[in-house]
Amino acid sequence: MRTLTIVCPVYNEEEAIAEFQAELGRVLATLAGGWSVTTLFVVDRGTDRTLELLRGIAARDPSVRVLALSARFGQQMALRAGLDHADSDAVLMMDSDLQHPPSLIPDLLAGLDRGYDIVYTIREDAADLSLLKRLGSRGFYRLINALSETRIPEGAADFRAISRRVVEVFRHRIPERRPFLRGLFAWVGFRSMAVRYHPGRRRAGRTKYSLRRMIRLCLDAIVSFSRVPLQAATSLGVLILGVGLASGLVALARWWLGGASPAGWVVVAVLLGVLGGAHLVFLGILGEYLGVVLDEVQARPHYLVEERINFEDAAPR
Repeated sequence: MRTLTIVCPVYNEEEAIAEFQAELGRVLATLAGGWSVTTLFVVDRGTDRTLELLRGIAARDPSVRVLALSARFGQQMALRAGLDHADSDAVLMMDSDLQHPPSLIPDLLAGLDRGYDIVYTIREDAADLSLLKRLGSRGFYRLINALSETRIPEGAADFRAISRRVVEVFRHRIPERRPFLRGLFAWVGFRSMAVRYHPGRRRAGRTKYSLRRMIRLCLDAIVSFSRVPLQAATSLGVLILGVGLASGLVALARWWLGGASPAGWVVVAVLLGVLGGAHLVFLGILGEYLGVVLDEVQARPHYLVEERINFEDAAPR
């Protein structure tokens, strides 16, 4: 019998976690194909009773494991922690708010049965999704694909099933501390297939991705998979230098031919505005890349575990 670990990152989901576990259990009860399933909840440290509720669920069901992190490390790192603690033949990653429908699990596992190493999902926008979010999502994928050589399918979600050898690649070969998993799963290659789905309705709680966190995720994606912003600094510098030299030559020619020279303060103000703005923009871009380098050089742990429930070795590691 093959083994499967379902990795579910959790943050402040006390209103939805019991319903999610019940729905997941109903789907797993009908699962065919000889899978022995363990559910691993990775709990980002929050402010509600989520961990307490999961302790109760795990006490009643030994197939449920709980990994409680010592601080809020973010969804991407929670997924990474789940991969590190999964000892199964395959891993399935999904959110615990029912927007990743458990009913799709058999389709993802069928892809693994057909020999694919990565079976990822493509989210199709819900009819009630706001125009702003719809445009923002499409704009993000088109931007990252325009800047990067690694193509990320538009609408790709952190809802996927992967084989053991892909898990081993992430555990031992990809040590990044600010991972953008959707991009990394596209980058590693292997045989992959897509399954399209319509996101389920969030039945309780609220989204944990604020505008600030979405912007942070977008920046991490660009910094991880593109050097175009750095190359643009050189191109813009050459362009500004060319415009400045051309403007100077035009002004000099007009003066030589007897025309009036432009007022000095106008020239200074324009040049300072253009050059100063360009410098600040590209200092910010350099800062983003240097920040990633600093994170890697410091070599802090990816995450810290405070509590492990229903593991054979319950001690944190």
